[in-house]
Amino acid sequence: MPSERSDKNNVRPVSRYYTLLRDPTRRRVIEILGGQGKIGFKELRQELKLGVGTVYYHLDMLSDFLTQDKHRKYMLNDRGRLLHKLLKDGGMPSTLEIGEAFGHRLGRWFFLSPVFAKTVRPLRLLPVAALILTLGAVGAALSSVDPMLFFYFPFSSYEFETIAMLFLSNWIGVFLVSDLLIYILYRRTGGNLQLFTCIGIAALPLALFPYIYMFIPHDVARYLLLAFQIWGLLLISSAFCFGKGLRLDKGIVVSLTILYLNVMLLVILGRLK
Repeated sequence: MPSERSDKNNVRPVSRYYTLLRDPTRRRVIEILGGQGKIGFKELRQELKLGVGTVYYHLDMLSDFLTQDKHRKYMLNDRGRLLHKLLKDGGMPSTLEIGEAFGHRLGRWFFLSPVFAKTVRPLRLLPVAALILTLGAVGAALSSVDPMLFFYFPFSSYEFETIAMLFLSNWIGVFLVSDLLIYILYRRTGGNLQLFTCIGIAALPLALFPYIYMFIPHDVARYLLLAFQIWGLLLISSAFCFGKGLRLDKGIVVSLTILYLNVMLLVILGRLK
């Protein structure tokens, strides 16, 4: 009886990680570590055949199951070993059955996760990111709005080319600032091309907005911009997850910091009061 009670108590905390374990890559990480005992980051990356940022992301998501030795090699902790045993024996509780509800799939597309996942080979999607940024630059110039990253200001006095370059420079700035912030806060390096590609894709909502703005009343556009700002903020956070391997909560910290810097710059320039 006591041992049965102990097993149930051990399974209960594991069952809270249902969402984590739906991902086959994370299950594969558990299997590799369970079979080999410990493994270095480089060797694990070779086993998984994934990009630096993607591997860091999955390791971060599995942090409650993992530990590192003094040589910084990854291995399973007690909870991880229990999880590996359950996976190996096929004794996973019903709450951990692998399946994907409609809401989960919808959420993945809202965050563009299937698209970001393909940036593990960034050169394939770099043209898509460049196209989104170009469309945003042209849209802002056509609608004569000043793009200030998350914000747009109507009735621009700038030339067409200047507005377009301003839009592009905003997103290049996001890439440079976020790369610096991620290094300062989390000491993550590498994967810069993947990060740039992800950020270009994350610009989609704010690249689309100028085209919609040309056909709707200004009062309606204000509320729509708010929705697009929120969506863009979430996509940028997701971009940090895939581009630099951050957990979503850490990605949101970085994106909110960029939003804060954006607002502060606008206050200094007198665009917000």
